[in-house]
Amino acid sequence: MTDATTFDPTPLTAPVDRKAAQAFSAQLRREGKLSGTLVPIIVFALVGAAFLFIAVPVFATVASSMFSRGSSGPLPLLFVVFFLIVASFIVGAVVRAFGGAAERRYRLDRFARANGMTWHPGIDNPALPGMIFDLGHDRESRDLVRAQNPRFVEVGNYRYETGSGKNKQTHRWGYVAVRLDTPLPHMVLDAVGNNGLFGASNLPVTFGRGQRLSLEGDFDRHFALYCPEGYERDALYLFTPDVMARFIDNAAALDVEIIDDWLFLYARRDLSTLDPATWRWLFATVAAIDDKLAQWARWRDERLAAETPSAAPTAGAAASGIPGEASALLTPPPVGVAREGRRLRRGFSWVGGVIAVLAIAWWLLTVVTDIFVR
Repeated sequence: MTDATTFDPTPLTAPVDRKAAQAFSAQLRREGKLSGTLVPIIVFALVGAAFLFIAVPVFATVASSMFSRGSSGPLPLLFVVFFLIVASFIVGAVVRAFGGAAERRYRLDRFARANGMTWHPGIDNPALPGMIFDLGHDRESRDLVRAQNPRFVEVGNYRYETGSGKNKQTHRWGYVAVRLDTPLPHMVLDAVGNNGLFGASNLPVTFGRGQRLSLEGDFDRHFALYCPEGYERDALYLFTPDVMARFIDNAAALDVEIIDDWLFLYARRDLSTLDPATWRWLFATVAAIDDKLAQWARWRDERLAAETPSAAPTAGAAASGIPGEASALLTPPPVGVAREGRRLRRGFSWVGGVIAVLAIAWWLLTVVTDIFVR
């Protein structure tokens, strides 16, 4: 991604040739990239048609009886006006849905091209290792804007569903995925600023409190850092004061996850948008973090080196604090993370537990009350 000071947001707001936008969408459909995007619009149109042909006649009958006192005369003028208003609203909404979606796709594609990136309408079940990508069902990512240099970066909007029927719930996220130079221990920075009631985490999963690591300065005021037990020194190597400052200054509103050779930034809103301010912020955030990722690339897991017979036991230079000049004289340790550092242990949310207990108590109270009332 380019620097925030040089990126070009013009395609996001400049006038759009509707014919060009529609032709671009038609091309995407021919390529098989928009196979599922018409479904919501078609459903909306069908619901509107059902309303016109079922609800409107009912209204006509009632209106006719009110105005003609049971006579079989022509429909009252009020019904005709109502019918025209509803019909125009449905037709207009469908037209806007088609046109608005086409213009959005066209703008994002031209914006990506103007900044040396690519745009893709989206994929189902994205193969990403982050915590939000293995939850629920009907997973899909949309409006993917990707950069390849100086490293792979993807900005997208993501949704998944949990439950079914009346209990079905749709969860929406915006994310930035940054490919790292080397696998790192699983770590999570839970942003304090977006927490909910009573400080409840904004994240969809909970991690064991024994993995919480307090860092120096005011970092804890902005993030709760979780790292695997035994990897505290590694976390201190990765999150030096200058790195912590970058996250505080640029990503304090985002939750952060480092897993395998990926870094994810999460938000509870769309990040791939037509808003130039959002993109300027994302460009600045990624650039600020990327500037410090080179030192992360030098990290090696001394536990993995000890497990590998061909590597010297003392080769975990970065994690054990051996200066770079001295570590260069040693046998290079293998790249990767030992098994105990690859995933954080899941925990239990006390806020969710309290809510569950209160719900059960309310249910029991209702049952007891019904028994005694009878």
